[in-house]
Parts: sequence; C-alpha cells; structure tokens
Amino acid sequence: MADVAREAGVSVMTVSNVLNERLPVGKPTRARVMAAVEALGYEVNLAARHLRAGRTDTVAFIVPSFHDYFGEIADKIAPLIEAGGRHLVLERTSASPENEMAALSVARLRFYDGVLLSVAGLDRDQLDRVRTSKPIVLLGERDVPDRFNHVRLANEEGARLATAHMIEHGSRRILALGCTFDTAHMMTSDRRIGWERALRDAGLDVDARYVVPVSDYTSADARYALLDVIASGLPFDGVFAVTDIIALGAVAALAESGLRVPVDVQLAGFDNLDMASFVPPGLTSVDANHEGVAETAVGLLRRQMEGWTGPAEHVVAPVRLVVRGSTRGGA
Repeated sequence: MADVAREAGVSVMTVSNVLNERLPVGKPTRARVMAAVEALGYEVNLAARHLRAGRTDTVAFIVPSFHDYFGEIADKIAPLIEAGGRHLVLERTSASPENEMAALSVARLRFYDGVLLSVAGLDRDQLDRVRTSKPIVLLGERDVPDRFNHVRLANEEGARLATAHMIEHGSRRILALGCTFDTAHMMTSDRRIGWERALRDAGLDVDARYVVPVSDYTSADARYALLDVIASGLPFDGVFAVTDIIALGAVAALAESGLRVPVDVQLAGFDNLDMASFVPPGLTSVDANHEGVAETAVGLLRRQMEGWTGPAEHVVAPVRLVVRGSTRGGA
C-alpha cells in the first residue's frame, strides 16, 4: 500500500480510504490512486479487510463427504446462502471427530460468518466442549447439547412408513439392511426402531436375524451383506434399506440371485436421492426433505447472524414416502 501511495503522490491513509471506501475522496485523487493500483498490480487483501470489519461474507457447510446425500443438500443450501449476499464454502471431515473439532476451532471459525455442520463424528460431550459465540447450526442424527440449533430428520417415522407400505402390499419377512442395534449410530438405530414399529403394528414378529449390518454403508458392502443372507437360506420377501446407496447394493444382489423386484422381493430405501428414479424398476424411497432441511437450517443460521440470542431450536424435519416400482402398488 505504501508503494501505491508513493506512485500516486498521496498518503497511505488516502489509499486506504479509496480502497476501503471509508471516507469521501475527490475524483482526481481517486483516479490517481486507482491508476497506481493498476500500474503496480496491487491486489486488495479482501480476507484481511473482512476480518477487520468483523464480517467475511462466507458461510461454511462442513460435511462428512461430498457424495450423494450431502452433495444434494449442498445444492439446496448454496442458493439460499447466496441469496443473502454470502458465499458458501464446503469442508470435508471424513466423519472424523478430530476434523470436526478442528473445524469448530476459533482459528477456523474466524474465517466464517456462520457454520452449518453435519455432525458425524463428535458426540454430545465433545460438542459440549465447543466454546464460541459464532453462529452454528448442527445437522444430522446425533444427540447434541441443547444450546445448539439442530435440524434432523424424522428417521423413525420414515422407516415405519416404508416398512408399513411393504407389509400392506404383502411382505411379511422384511430385512432391515444396514440397520443396527448400536444406539451410538442414531440414524441407523432410529430407522431400525421404525422398522420394528411397523412390524409390531401389523402383529408381526421382530426377529433380530433380520437386522443385517453393513460395514461401511457402501453399495458394494450392502451387496455382499445381502448375498450372505441369501446364501444362509434365511427366508425374506422384503428389504428395507437404511439408505438409497444401500438399496443400490441390494438391487445388484437380488438380480445376481435371480430374485425379481418387486415380484419376489419388495425393496424400499431412504433419502430419495436423484438416482432413485433411475434404478430399475424405480426405487421406492423415503424422501429426506432436502429442501425443508436446507431452508430450516439456513433460516436458523441467518437469524443467529442477524443477532438473535434467544433459545436454540431443535427441529425434526418431516419426511414422506415416494412410491415407485420396487414395491407393489408403485408406478
């Protein structure tokens, strides 16, 4: 900046006033300063300017991965953030507690006006150790401290809807593929509880053998897990897949085994990802309400960034079942 001042024949303060648009500067002087900026190739450090002003015009969306569900949520969040005059930055944590805690450190938070964090690694006690006045909204299926705004899905109800639909159309022995009894994994545990509710509501037995874990929640692992069930001889006529990605692996395993969907086995997933419409014969899936989650989360964050200091809200976003050809009664 001193070089620009010398080139323009003005003070450093005058250059600062021109570049930061703080005080009125005469047109001839402004023109000399801007000509010097151009001649010297001077670049304004916008990040430093914003930090000094206490506003960065940037919001972070911190997610476990950029694939599938999180990518679709980001697509809904970005235009809402941009409509408020800010930019959205994505950070990936790989579901690591260390990475999530680092993302919430004072050193990182100073670069953002607010943060949307999809929690996958941190537990309630770890989150309770986060100390910041920065606006933060948590997303995801975790038990979080009351002081944080939090948006999660109606996982139990969604799983119940999908399972009840298959029962209504004739299935009696339905696998819960990718579900778990481990309550540390709230999403898969809650969806397993919804599956159980539907069975009990219909007067059907709940058999633990029909809860089939999937190690890494990938399509490939789901395929192997279901092939193992088929090889074991355990009879089943329906599959509730804990996610659409798990359902994709189920489609492959059923096809390899000569089982027809939905004639022999009905199949339903969860998330209603874009690909659900294109997986033959069309995947029945619980819609994860991407738009509603995005609008609610951004609304809560915007309110904080505007100075709201009232009590935090914990919102359960509603879901609905989208019926397609993988279940009877579908398209």
